[in-house]
Amino acid sequence: MKKLILWLAFQLCSLSLLAQINTDRVLAIGRNALYFEDYVLSIQYFNQVIRSKPWLAEPYFFRAVAKINLDDYKGAEDDCTACIERNPFLPQAYYARGIARQSMENYDGAIADYEKGLEFKRGDRQMMVNEAVAFIQKKDYDGAKKVFEKLMAAFPKYSMNYLSRGAMYLEEGDTIKALEDYDQAVKLDPYYAPAYGNRAILHYQMQDFKGALSDLNEAIRLNPRESGYYINRGLVRYQLNNLRGAMADYDQVISMDKDNLIARFNRGLLRFQVGDNNRAIEDFDVVLQLEPDNYMAYYNRALLRYETGDYAGAVADYDMVLNEYPNFLPGYYSRSEAKKKLGDYAGADRDVWTAYKKEEQAKKDRTAGKGGASPSSTGKAQASATSDERNTRERSDKNIDKFNRLVVYDKEEERKSKYQNEVRGRVQDRNVRVDLEPQFILTYYEKADLVKKQLYYSKMLDDFNKRRVLRMKLIVTNEEAALTEDQIASHFASIDSYSAAIGRNPEDANAYLGRAIDYMLVQDFASALKDYDKVLELDPTSVIAYFNRAVVRYKQMQYDDSNRQSEIMDLNVPSHQTMSFRYGGHTQQIGSAVNKEQMREAEEKERAYKHEMITRDYDMAIKYDPDFIYAYFNRANLRCALRDYRAAITDYTEAIERDPEFAEAYFNRGLAHLSQGNTNQGIADLSKAGELGIVNAYSIIKRMME
Repeated sequence: MKKLILWLAFQLCSLSLLAQINTDRVLAIGRNALYFEDYVLSIQYFNQVIRSKPWLAEPYFFRAVAKINLDDYKGAEDDCTACIERNPFLPQAYYARGIARQSMENYDGAIADYEKGLEFKRGDRQMMVNEAVAFIQKKDYDGAKKVFEKLMAAFPKYSMNYLSRGAMYLEEGDTIKALEDYDQAVKLDPYYAPAYGNRAILHYQMQDFKGALSDLNEAIRLNPRESGYYINRGLVRYQLNNLRGAMADYDQVISMDKDNLIARFNRGLLRFQVGDNNRAIEDFDVVLQLEPDNYMAYYNRALLRYETGDYAGAVADYDMVLNEYPNFLPGYYSRSEAKKKLGDYAGADRDVWTAYKKEEQAKKDRTAGKGGASPSSTGKAQASATSDERNTRERSDKNIDKFNRLVVYDKEEERKSKYQNEVRGRVQDRNVRVDLEPQFILTYYEKADLVKKQLYYSKMLDDFNKRRVLRMKLIVTNEEAALTEDQIASHFASIDSYSAAIGRNPEDANAYLGRAIDYMLVQDFASALKDYDKVLELDPTSVIAYFNRAVVRYKQMQYDDSNRQSEIMDLNVPSHQTMSFRYGGHTQQIGSAVNKEQMREAEEKERAYKHEMITRDYDMAIKYDPDFIYAYFNRANLRCALRDYRAAITDYTEAIERDPEFAEAYFNRGLAHLSQGNTNQGIADLSKAGELGIVNAYSIIKRMME
């Protein structure tokens, strides 16, 4: 009996240990997915851990981070609360919950969370900035000033402090102090585009249009992909009577985002002003496709249709407007004219008579004190408005009398942009950094790039796809896309299908390759590497397996390094609030300097070994397909990471010689040349990269020429 009990105990311990290992592995895969911004997928992995071990705090925290990235703030708040219930000593959990609450406008709750987090992690800069912003949002400027005092004392050279405090002063109406803080923010970080963008808004509000234009020019130079800067510059140019320049800015926005409503509407108005009626109609057509209840667009299109002789279309648009705004008198008069052109004189008379009666009734109401301004006029309020207010309206303003005004961002959106730059957008986008174009990968999906239009081609890959050995067509890209829920389910099912095929034929290299790609897409790197190993065991000439195995090894190394470099992990939050999330609790404390040095040496050897393995894979891919330019490119990127710029330049050059239109290779070779001090060669390469579609190259060139 004792032996039986001992045996059962051993079996239970073994099962428990196995479950622990599996749970840790699933959690690690989920963190992989989170690190590489595959949020929907990461949540599925964290769900598995929570179902298996609901008492753990970690998976709730990481799931909260993923939900914040997906704008599920209530779900994130609940997960943070669950995490805190299981471990109340994690400052990052209070931090994340503060972000979620701040995003839901629960400012008191957010401030309480930041205060609690600061108890555990005193002097945390980002948490203090967010707390100050929360005070500003709840209009408690005294509370915000107290936090800013601490921030300025602790971080006197941090530009975001001044940018946020400047926005607070602007909220209070103190434009002098606001401008002083914005100036200081620019002085401390002259390469931070939002500092110029926010100061431009202040200049605009102060009627200093030239100052606003100068700042927006600089913001665009530093970040040419931010459409908001072009929209604002278009407005400034309009105020300076530079219609051609304003039109060019709206053209640029639409080339980046063809569905941008503000740019479409404003360009339609400008085209109307210069008599480009047919193309103006095209812009309003797009606006109405995207926003069918935009009655100002209907009215403008009606006027344009009348001008171009489409009287029936004009009447149809006037009908839409007057059904929504039955007291809009200009609509009746305009529709009357269109009906006359159609020969509907009775209908035209009815419209004139209706407008007359409504105008008379409005006069009686005003005389009797029942009403305010005429339904077709903004009256004295309009007359007293500043010039920019007279020819602009906020996007949410539905006053039909403002049908011919340029659209601007709502003041609330503008207000947020002024003091939330620390907590908006990705962390990696906060500062203008000179980054290499990322490595390429063979996969099934890619992000839609609105600027770069290059088609990546490989004869080897084209021949492989023609054989149809996989269920989907492989593409080569350096802009990976996160999977949707349906895609995730599809690839898990595909893994099962390939596993069944392997069970039937353990020597099927294509089945292992298909499953390896599926594992890679669901961020299970360990399983992907095992399958790539098997593919190469069965087919030692597979360029695809060598190439993707190198990519996965590099990704795994990136992720491992991110955990090793600090005791807490940085996670980006591209949402209403952006923070650097950090998670810790697993770092060993090494007692002596000797042990630390030994560990450092061991890590360096391990890293060197990993780099060597990745390089060998690219070497083999090149050996079996010397024209596969993406292997040269990725190997060059790896060499840049090792600061071996000369070897990297050689690889980029090999790729360019095989494809003289390889924009990314020019861009990265330019940066490598600059790192070597070869300014002329670097600028020449960046110029070519810009010509081929990498617009960030131009901002770097201009910076180098200063």
